[in-house]
Order: sequence, then C-alpha cells, then structure tokens
Amino acid sequence: MSLLAAERHDRIVGRLRRDGTVSVAQIAEDCAVTAETVRRDLDRLARDGVLQRVHGGAVAASNGSNGASRAESSWRDRQSHRAPQKRAIAAAAMEFVPDSASSSLILDAGSTTEVLVDLLVSQTPTPTASTRPRYVLTDAVPIAGKLADVEGFDVETLGGRVRRLTGAVVGDAALHTLADRRCDVAFLGTNGIDASFGLSTPDPAEAAVKSAMIAAARTVVLLADSTKLDRCSLVRFAHLEEVSVLITDTDPQPRLRDALHAAGVTVIRAEAP
Repeated sequence: MSLLAAERHDRIVGRLRRDGTVSVAQIAEDCAVTAETVRRDLDRLARDGVLQRVHGGAVAASNGSNGASRAESSWRDRQSHRAPQKRAIAAAAMEFVPDSASSSLILDAGSTTEVLVDLLVSQTPTPTASTRPRYVLTDAVPIAGKLADVEGFDVETLGGRVRRLTGAVVGDAALHTLADRRCDVAFLGTNGIDASFGLSTPDPAEAAVKSAMIAAARTVVLLADSTKLDRCSLVRFAHLEEVSVLITDTDPQPRLRDALHAAGVTVIRAEAP
C-alpha cells in the first residue's frame, strides 16, 4: 500500500539523515508510488530547504562549513507540512505553559507555534472577575489574528514591518518593545539547529527579533521538528546554552545530542501517533 505524503517525506528525510543521498527509483520502490510522485515530494522538500535536488534524486541540504542556506518557505506552505509531528510537538509544549491564567507568554512566528495556539485556545478557561487574562506577546500576524477575539488572552503584537513570507513582524520597534518586557516563557521556532552554530534562520531582521525574544524570557522552549536538526541557516540568533528545552519528534544524532547535553538543554521527543 502506498504511503501518504507526510509519511513519504518522513521516509525521505530519514534516509537522507542516514545515507546523505536518495534516488527517485529507490524512494518510489520503497513507498510504492510513481517516480513522478517522488519527484514532486523532492521538489517540495527542496523548497523547504530540507534537501538539494540532483539528477536522479537528492542529497542532504548543505550545512555547516559547506555553506549556510537561505532556503525559506512561506508560512502558508508550512502549515500542512509534517502536520502530525507538529501536533505532537505542540502537545508536548503545553506542559511548559504555566498553570496560572495570568502568566505571560512569548509566541514566535511559525507553523508549530500556530498549532500550539490552537491548543491554548481550547484549554484556556474564560477569565472570571478575580482572574486576569493570559498575556501573549507575539511577532506573528497569523497568531495575533487567531487570539484577537478570544476571551482569556491579552494579546500584544510587536510593531514594525511584516515579512509576507513568514507573517512575522521585524524592525527596530519590535526590538524596542521586547527590550522592555520580561515574560515567563518564550516558545520559539527555528530554521536550523546545529551542534556548533546553534540556532539559525535565513533573515537577519527576523534573527534579531528571535534573539530579543530569548532575552525577554525566563524560560526558552524551542519547537523544532526533525527536519531542522543538524542544519544551519544563514544567520545565528542564539547559542545552544540560551535554550532551556528542545521539543522535537526524533532523537538527535550523537553530535547534536552531546552538544545539547553539554549546554544543559532538556530534550523531549514527541512522537506523532
């Protein structure tokens, strides 16, 4: 029986992580689909920066000293990609949301943080006369839109320029606001996490906002599916030591695993059902 697209993508990524290369014929046989279907899968993963297309297949995305990637897909494209894994990661992240309804959260732009918002909305009680709404500070226009009319949340959106590709607000106004905030927990996304380079993203302005979010939070929880592991993007926004918790859907490879342990990062594996 042929596999669903998400399952094929997982199988392709797993083989790339193990072998460094895949062929169209190999994946077509393995997943019981046509070569044309595999080519579309590889093209999609290439747009997401997961791999590089070569004749007859693909190789792992260039990484580390071999060159930093500027590949970046839109937030709309990312919403449906690896959805089961993102739901599992978001569910695990709920354990780090403070119990108090009057707690303060920073929510970074990203498809996984959007899934987390859906869970927050479903599990946050309506405030009473004796309780205050939960404060949320976000750089994400889509997230602000989801929370704007929901009782139980006091939403502040960072001011500045909106990057259409990611729906994230960037610029000096955003950085100035973050410099004057101190929140309980920040939930962040990343385009890459590497043992040596740390956390990275393709855009310098977005990297600056992410760095400021980390500085504005007491606890930093990184939500990163396995396609982000052992990858470098163009601009570093944090060292591993600045992260409190990493939630992902697979066990990191030994080099990254050891670096995370040395940095004191708690790693949680959230397996998709």
